[in-house]
Amino acid sequence: MMMNILVVDDEKRIVEGVKKYFEQVGFTVHAAYDGEQGLSMARSVQPDLVVLDLMLPGMDGLDVCRELRRESDVPIIMLTARVEETDMLVGLELGADDYVTKPFSPRALVARARAVLRRTHGRDVVPTPGEVYQFGNVTFDVGARHCMVGERVVPLTPTEFELLHCLVRNRRQVCSRSQLLEAARVGAFEGVERTVDIHIHNLRRKLEPDPSNPRYILTVFGVGYRFVDDGDA
Repeated sequence: MMMNILVVDDEKRIVEGVKKYFEQVGFTVHAAYDGEQGLSMARSVQPDLVVLDLMLPGMDGLDVCRELRRESDVPIIMLTARVEETDMLVGLELGADDYVTKPFSPRALVARARAVLRRTHGRDVVPTPGEVYQFGNVTFDVGARHCMVGERVVPLTPTEFELLHCLVRNRRQVCSRSQLLEAARVGAFEGVERTVDIHIHNLRRKLEPDPSNPRYILTVFGVGYRFVDDGDA
């Protein structure tokens, strides 16, 4: 099945270059050149992945990302000429799945997009039939890629899904940040291990009764994280 990519960037040269590479490997590419147009197009074409520039005229990329996350769990790769770690972390906190700094290789961007899409549509580790985890009032159905807290459906980004799956599969074992990065196939860039902390923060915010005092996803200082059921800690 041909997948749809939405590229949102005000630099037409970049859009054309990215579009060319994605189309060469079989993607359908839609383009938008400002935030409002990008948000409108995302709503109308329902893309499989959004490549979103941070610095856009009018509505910037962070605002677009924030709005998309309110409406959808579509994977998002953010593009930016900024290199400050704080900018990267803000984007990830808003729910972006990966982050690419300019200048970049379009070929490398395609590879990163494929990795994100594998997390969404296909997995190296095939879920066991009936692989459903219940902890507290949380139900995590791996095969259905479905998570509920009580009666409420909780949308997880592809990265959050893979991190949670890795943690619950290895219940009570310590998962290092590097193990979690490998499980989630998060792209490699400076400060990447810090991104695990941001995604874990987002997971706790969605799943924990008290995110500031986590019950399920515990920090192992200097190493990584450990998942426990009630009473396991």
